[in-house]
Amino acid sequence: MPSSGLAASLNPEDLQWLVTLQMPYGKYKGRLFADLPGTYLNWFARSGFPKGETGRLLALMHEIDHNGLSALLEPLRMR
Repeated sequence: MPSSGLAASLNPEDLQWLVTLQMPYGKYKGRLFADLPGTYLNWFARSGFPKGETGRLLALMHEIDHNGLSALLEPLRMR
């Protein structure tokens, strides 16, 4: 039976990207994906995530934030 939700789309490298890559545009340009506010992520969830890698990472960060799992990223920040 196929997995669904966050666990199905989770790739360890993606978690590292969230604490490494910066938002490329918009109100929070230059802020790490992992540091984007939940209200901003919720706005994308309601309005639609952009296409491509940015949208995929925003959707992943939204799922992490929405499920209260942001603490999982803390050990990756220390690398």
